[in-house]
Amino acid sequence: ERRWSGLVNSLSGLFCASLNFIDATHTTHPLLTFEPEGALANATATAPQLLHGTLPHEVVCTENLTPFLKLLPCKAKAGLSSLLDGHKVFDANWQTMSIDVRPVCPAGAPCLLEIQQTVDVVLDIERSMRPRDSPIPRPPPIDEIDCDMTKTYTAHDTCYPKQKQGEMAWSLSKIFGRPVQGSCHVGDSTLPDITLEIPDERTAEAIPHDTARDTSASTAGTRSFRLHQDTHFDLSLPQQLISAQPNLTQPPLYASRQLTGYGQERGGMHITLSNPHPYPQRIVYLESLPWFLRPYMHTLSVSNGNVDKMYYTPAIDRHRGTHLELLLEIPPESTMELSYDVEKAILRYTEYPPDANRGFDVAAAVIRVLPREGDQDRQGSYLRTTSLLLPLPTPDFSMPYNVIILTSTVIALGFGSIFNLLVRRFVLIEEVPMNPLVIKIRALVGRVRSVVQSLKKGRKGEMVQDRADGVVATNGDVKAESLKDK
Repeated sequence: ERRWSGLVNSLSGLFCASLNFIDATHTTHPLLTFEPEGALANATATAPQLLHGTLPHEVVCTENLTPFLKLLPCKAKAGLSSLLDGHKVFDANWQTMSIDVRPVCPAGAPCLLEIQQTVDVVLDIERSMRPRDSPIPRPPPIDEIDCDMTKTYTAHDTCYPKQKQGEMAWSLSKIFGRPVQGSCHVGDSTLPDITLEIPDERTAEAIPHDTARDTSASTAGTRSFRLHQDTHFDLSLPQQLISAQPNLTQPPLYASRQLTGYGQERGGMHITLSNPHPYPQRIVYLESLPWFLRPYMHTLSVSNGNVDKMYYTPAIDRHRGTHLELLLEIPPESTMELSYDVEKAILRYTEYPPDANRGFDVAAAVIRVLPREGDQDRQGSYLRTTSLLLPLPTPDFSMPYNVIILTSTVIALGFGSIFNLLVRRFVLIEEVPMNPLVIKIRALVGRVRSVVQSLKKGRKGEMVQDRADGVVATNGDVKAESLKDK
């Protein structure tokens, strides 16, 4: 387990992912679902050496694609990897990336590690071919539209476009915005560079036209191409009406899983497994549940099928998740249903994520379809159900703050009133003794006012005396002049 922790932390740093969160609560020890591959297939490996970890809420994004491409021999500079643009890959309807590592020991040679990198992308061709600078679709000019002439129109600029029949025209450069940047011949040079799975009557044009077609590797419904070392390669398929229906292979199994019940305390799990083939199917069903989702195994019910083996490891709160493994046999062309009750645990408030109201992700179930007798495929095929979103009882995280604010307000009001009653004395304003400092200040202000008033009164008296003297002198002069005239 110590080496397992070091491995997930190393992978987390290598691929810029949150794999370091895979701890003991997200790790199980499967016994039947997975088997060693490569040189370990014949080794005496014990069951506890196999660990399986899941992280359901981690999504693949651009920061995971960059280190993924750096592991390739030619990086993203040649071969099909040159088409892996983050804007196109993660704009797809569905995408996934995987890396499989297994030891290989060739005869007479030292053992090696074989790394297989896989990128699966499901694209909407019409949406992927829209230009990046102007992704909003705009109608073409009316003279370029193929109108349905059987309709009646009220104006000359009215057109009812015909629906295009057959397969849509597309090319690699239009979908990914660039052609394939040459080839990357590393390792087994006998393998083709590009294999296209299309009907035989579908027209496919390779650009440049002198691109060699590897007919030895081509089979019915597939076309393989060998690319030049330093030449760009593009593949163009025109619009074409194909009469033959595509030969779709039947999947080995149909599976669905959902949570049932209501409320935030108990619920249930319901699994539906459908076998579309006319022969029975033996499968291994692996369920890895978080510790806060507790299943009741006494309520397990299986309809229309048999349970040959069952391995069950109960969960330990905050230390280990639930491990459930079932070896089932589904009758031909029938549907099996499994169901059991579960209980939802109550978490501590520190264990909730920031988006607690969204719910908690439950990892997808892993189903291994065992090979039939005489089948060369020793491992069989694997499929996974969709992950689930589990709602848990979520506390009101704002309640502590509301309680603190309300309590503080009530305490402040009560303490303030009691404190005033204890340390203060209420009297009439006339009985309040005057502060000596205030008395001194008032006396000083009164003296200043009296001095100012006395100065103002003295100046007014002088002005009145001056005015009186002027009036007397003026009267004497007038009298003297009058006597002189007489």
